[in-house]
Amino acid sequence: MSATHERDLRTGASLWAQGQGLSVPTRPLTRSISVDVAVVGAGISGAFMAHGLANDFSVAVLDRRPPLRGSTIASTALLQWEIDLPLIELSKKIGPAKARRAYARSRQAVDNLMEIVARERIPCALKPSRTLYLAGDEHGFRALEAEAEARAVMGLDSAFVPAATLRAQYGIDRTGAILSDGSARADPARLGAGLLRRAHDAGARIYSPVEVTEAVSDPDGVTLITGVGHAVRAKHVVFCCGYEFPKGVPTPGAKVISTWALATEPRAICPDWLRDMLVWEASDPYLYLRMARDGRLIAGGEDEDGPTAHASIPKLRAKTARVARKLKTLMPDVEFEVEHAWAGAFGESETGLPSIAPVPGMDHAFAVMGFGGNGITYSVIASEIVGAAIRGKTNPDADLYRS
Repeated sequence: MSATHERDLRTGASLWAQGQGLSVPTRPLTRSISVDVAVVGAGISGAFMAHGLANDFSVAVLDRRPPLRGSTIASTALLQWEIDLPLIELSKKIGPAKARRAYARSRQAVDNLMEIVARERIPCALKPSRTLYLAGDEHGFRALEAEAEARAVMGLDSAFVPAATLRAQYGIDRTGAILSDGSARADPARLGAGLLRRAHDAGARIYSPVEVTEAVSDPDGVTLITGVGHAVRAKHVVFCCGYEFPKGVPTPGAKVISTWALATEPRAICPDWLRDMLVWEASDPYLYLRMARDGRLIAGGEDEDGPTAHASIPKLRAKTARVARKLKTLMPDVEFEVEHAWAGAFGESETGLPSIAPVPGMDHAFAVMGFGGNGITYSVIASEIVGAAIRGKTNPDADLYRS
């Protein structure tokens, strides 16, 4: 690798942190304030939440970092409706009816996301994509055949691809795959920044750096204690802070893991079909990849348990090399040089579904967590479900996301 590659790998430079269009109007918290809704976390989840509420309520967004500098810039932004746990496996855990509802809601969320981006004219390199889900060590071709049929029965755009067709059309040597329509890809940092700017235009205020150290609820609302000495009083509070919850906020069932990702130099030598395809595999840990608008390959995987493993620079280098080897093994004709490598932590659950629910034992408070590999898709769903609750309504799918 060149000196540039060495430097980027050593610093863990995310591709998204280097882009344009990331500016968000922020301000310091110089006094105590009172608002209708406080959103804790200015990442992609907080951005969708603030955007969904700002036209109807006074909203304050609080983050201890600059906006979008947490797990958002660690995302590879595969905007999939497919859930980490296949439909058939999810049915075994939560029942067929709920599993079908979860998949249908996820599919609708991608459409809703694309409608929001189009309506708000947010420049974030958003593009519709198909998905190729490859047989792996967790689920072989027979399981994928059954999965494709189960999806097709409920009207999802999925079809099984046999091994011979997979080799002939895609040059991939696996025992089979599922080809699906209806997903997308984007620049997650520019997407989040655009949403926060639109929320700001509607009246939301984004405060940074402000660390929420404690949350105390009472019958009338929630008081947030901050590290800058000023309190934030809110009728409702929504915690959109990934896995970094303040004192007094329980997180039952939350599991935090580390993940790694890389981006190649622009204009990697790749087959044309990859320009409109997201690829992932039915393995544990699984490899996932896509192409960016400038011809970069973006790939990731090698997840492991623990919220701090991603902070290790030696592990970053080792994991990056492993992801690159897997990518080369999967697609031996692809030529690339790694330019960026980064890591991050995120939450996951046993079902692949997030927790989007009231905080146990804390009135007027909601928490969203455990987004797994569908973080941005689930951020859309969280804004819809919590937004309905704050407006005094019940979203028909709210029960799916209460752990």
